Amino acid sequence: MLKQCLAIMRREVFYLWRDKGLRHILLFGSLVGLLLFYAIYSAQVLKDIPTAVVDLDNSGASRELVDKIGKAEYLKLVASVASYDDLQELIKQGKAVVGVVIPENFARDVALGRQTRVLAVIDGSNMIYATNASAALLTVTRTISAQAGVSALVARGVQLQQAKEAYQAIDFSEEPWFNPALNYAYFLVFALALNIWQQCCTLAACLNVIGERGMKSWLQIKASGISKFRFFASKSIAQVFIFMAIVLPLYILAFGVFKLPLNCSWPSFLLFTLAFAIAIHSIGTLASSFARNAVDAARFGMIIALPSFVLSGYTWPLEAMPYYLQRIARILPQTWFFQGLNYFAFKNAGWNLMSHYILAMLAVAAVCYGAAAIFIARS
Repeated sequence: MLKQCLAIMRREVFYLWRDKGLRHILLFGSLVGLLLFYAIYSAQVLKDIPTAVVDLDNSGASRELVDKIGKAEYLKLVASVASYDDLQELIKQGKAVVGVVIPENFARDVALGRQTRVLAVIDGSNMIYATNASAALLTVTRTISAQAGVSALVARGVQLQQAKEAYQAIDFSEEPWFNPALNYAYFLVFALALNIWQQCCTLAACLNVIGERGMKSWLQIKASGISKFRFFASKSIAQVFIFMAIVLPLYILAFGVFKLPLNCSWPSFLLFTLAFAIAIHSIGTLASSFARNAVDAARFGMIIALPSFVLSGYTWPLEAMPYYLQRIARILPQTWFFQGLNYFAFKNAGWNLMSHYILAMLAVAAVCYGAAAIFIARS
């Protein structure tokens, strides 16, 4: 029986390798994706965010403020315009992402210790730019506001040191954990590459059953006396083995060459990946078992695989989604994999949490394989 299973597995590897198009997709799809995404996000954080200023006061104090904005770490002063309308046009044309409007009488109000309102405009049409610009502006405004407050107290006769202490009575320190540099590349690049890998694997798994039914050799296999269960189980083992083999170069490139974070042990992470490979293979096998042809099977698989990354909660929290979408997301193995990926790669959350995610994916696999077995038995 073992020899028979090994023969079926060798046959499956041969057929997958012989399909040139599928072979290239499996071998190079996720690797090309990793290289592409790493190149795109290699800057790690957004710098030199285009900023324009409208100075309606034209005083020494306002010019000093403009100078401080121009020297801010993540902002780049690209224009100084005369009116609010001119600023609006710059942002419409995409020439500026951030706009700062300094009001009239700015210097007078600061000198008298009055509250003055400086308008900060952010182009919200690009959320990535908007989020980073907002954080950069917040840092600048905190510093400038504190300096203005200290100057106002000094003008009223308060000693400089006392004025500084008044604004530093509560010192809030910010300390990001697990991704200290807030590196966007660490957070997104690896997940996007693995998303391509899971889609390619799902596509291959969708041929597991229907790919045999469409071949003339299927009648010979049925006549040979090999049980359907043993035949397709052997094929499945071979395919899962291939899925794991093609993800290993991706892992070596990501963790060894690009030095992306991996804080859990290699065996644990590979076991976690194996559970996911089995789960997505089970989905493809189920789609393949009731599809009318290979094209239909691929469609069913892609309908699940393509939106699953968005539904996984990796780029947008599950808790912020409508309740019915949360319920749907939790039955998809992609949700458990991409949620767990963040925990294990960054945090090394421990075996107790990892086992929960692994068991959830294996439960999905058991249900899908069981349903596929019923469809296969009736064929």
